[in-house]
Amino acid sequence: MRNVDEDSITQIVLARQAQAQDPRLKQVMTSVVQHLHAFARDVELTEEEWFKGIQFLTDVGHITDDKRQEFILLSDTLGLSMLVTALNNRKPEGCTEATVFGPFFVEHAPHYENGEDVANGAKGEPCFVSGRVTGLTGEPIPNAHIEVWQADSDGFYDVQYQGEEGSKGRGSLRSLEDGSFHFRSITAESYPIPHDGPVGRMLKALGRHPWRPAHLHFMIEAPGYERLITHVFRDGDRYLDSDAVFGVRSSLIADWRRHEPGVAPDGSRVETSFSTLSFTFILNREAATEGGDKR
Repeated sequence: MRNVDEDSITQIVLARQAQAQDPRLKQVMTSVVQHLHAFARDVELTEEEWFKGIQFLTDVGHITDDKRQEFILLSDTLGLSMLVTALNNRKPEGCTEATVFGPFFVEHAPHYENGEDVANGAKGEPCFVSGRVTGLTGEPIPNAHIEVWQADSDGFYDVQYQGEEGSKGRGSLRSLEDGSFHFRSITAESYPIPHDGPVGRMLKALGRHPWRPAHLHFMIEAPGYERLITHVFRDGDRYLDSDAVFGVRSSLIADWRRHEPGVAPDGSRVETSFSTLSFTFILNREAATEGGDKR
């Protein structure tokens, strides 16, 4: 086809990819082309604007490395990450809701026994975290694998510090026989997502702030149950209603109780003020085929 114009080009592109062997790829790419072309027509996109858009995406790619994932930040701040999370994590009422993964998870975080200090020297006020992992009917889930990670009181995750080695404010542990767990960390504080790059410039141009409300990340896995990726948010935070990545859910907001210096829940004496947090995570059972295999 040589005589392509603004009216015919969409159908011509779709015809070119009609022979795709993967039906899901064909479905997705058909929708992508249709929506991209409709967007360009809707806003009467200029060549200059499109070149700026390409440059923006190029900048996002250039700043992305093994320590910083600017594309996840872009997806998060456009609400796309949370939309995909919601679409893929529909659960029965009563189950703990999922929220965005974020760009700061690290594989192979150190393992801790219950009661140990996951902060490992991260800056912040001491916090003693406890809770349970159960199923929807209240059954305890023992030996659940719990990953936890958080920013320090300066608003940075350990991987954001240049030249420093060792994990701080992150780790993994296992739930006990009754589904309970407990560990020491630091009190969560609100912090801005990295905004010194193209995503930050986009937010500024749109009149948006880069702040996230204080939270603690959890990823919990147990055989026979769906994996849960979620946060627990600190009640009273000023950014709960304007989270830069749209991740807040009312059911995930909890009270960090403040305590004066004294005896902590683990029996140790703390010479500074500290906080305590307790939260129960309720997992959804995995669906299975008639043969018992996971879908």
